[in-house]
Amino acid sequence: KPGRYNRSFGGLLGALIFTVLLVGAFVVFRGTFSKDLQVEPEAVDYLETVQAIQDGGLEVVYPPTLPDGWIATNVAFVPGESPEFGLSMLTDSGTFVGLRQADSSVETLLESFVDEETTAEDPLEVDSSIATTWDGYSDAGGDLAYAAGLGEDAVLVFGSASQEDLRSLIELLTTDPIPGS
Repeated sequence: KPGRYNRSFGGLLGALIFTVLLVGAFVVFRGTFSKDLQVEPEAVDYLETVQAIQDGGLEVVYPPTLPDGWIATNVAFVPGESPEFGLSMLTDSGTFVGLRQADSSVETLLESFVDEETTAEDPLEVDSSIATTWDGYSDAGGDLAYAAGLGEDAVLVFGSASQEDLRSLIELLTTDPIPGS
């Protein structure tokens, strides 16, 4: 005797149909009674990290304030012989802007954060304490990037934001010590 109950193709088909109907009813129930979950990004206090970097004796490029409506969503610092600083932001319209400073070439930063294949664009002339001329780059996906040198470091401002938004950030950049450093 193979088992305690009768096994048949009809029984298998009935169980399969019942399972599909049960899963379908659950999906409909969940879709009807659940609300769309909207997750808002949390802002981070990047100035604390900048102050800690400055307290360690390093020069870091950062915006002392962000344009109205912008939020910093991530800050990263990799210490060592070749320190790297990164700041991720969202504009007031929700587009991404990134800032990276590293002891590496502009090409390496472009490959890592923009695209392996970028196209040179017209340089950007700005009123900035870091550099008045920033080399321009774009990729096939529509991202823009602007790069400048600061001593041995390369500084890259990039993202899906408009040229005006990137310019706004570049004009804010400084290496001035945060009060209390």
